[in-house]
Amino acid sequence: MEIDADAPHSMGTTIIGVTYNGGVVLGADSRTSTGVYVANRASDKITQLTDNVYVCRSGSAADSQIVSDYVRYFLHQHTIQLGQPATVKVAANLVRLLAYNNKNMLQTGLIVGGWDKYEGGKIYGIPLGGTIIEQPFAIGGSGSSYLYGFFDQAWKEGMTKDEAEQLVVKAVSLAIARDGASGGVVRTVIINSEGVTRNFYPGDKLPLWYEELEPQFSLLDIPSSPGPEPMNI
Repeated sequence: MEIDADAPHSMGTTIIGVTYNGGVVLGADSRTSTGVYVANRASDKITQLTDNVYVCRSGSAADSQIVSDYVRYFLHQHTIQLGQPATVKVAANLVRLLAYNNKNMLQTGLIVGGWDKYEGGKIYGIPLGGTIIEQPFAIGGSGSSYLYGFFDQAWKEGMTKDEAEQLVVKAVSLAIARDGASGGVVRTVIINSEGVTRNFYPGDKLPLWYEELEPQFSLLDIPSSPGPEPMNI
């Protein structure tokens, strides 16, 4: 079977940002795909921009990484000049500026989320083309197609931190079940006035959905047979 290396690759993912009463929760799967090939099954798609602002990356890994690197550098300079941390709105607008000015060359959709002392927890969606939209929740990537109706039903105003994180984990696991380009583990980042908390949910701990089977005979299973006996000399 011949593979055309110059053919366009489908780049899938699932990224989510949700506000709750006191902060935000960001979540993502961990599969980086190159067409039908899984290039990395445990990648981290939630990238730190400042101490209080993170970005979820989808689309081209290279494009989203270079945008994140530039924005992190600019925000570092901004913090030094002002003597205080950048707000979520400033960070999101820097991402928007780079995405819009280079929209003909970039293939990336981003979700910026964080907390600051002026406006609290905020989520901004920056899809392909560089539009910026402030939303109570944002979803992106190929897996988002399966989640719009779910969020219409499940999201509610004034959720607690635990409710928001459970919603994000449940939504990403649903996208993993339905979207072939999403998979691996689920990572979440919780940002509030107390700081940042990162959580990790391995694939065998995620809820199973309709027609999904329990994992069996995995190469990751620890063999039950005892190890070899030490050699007597």
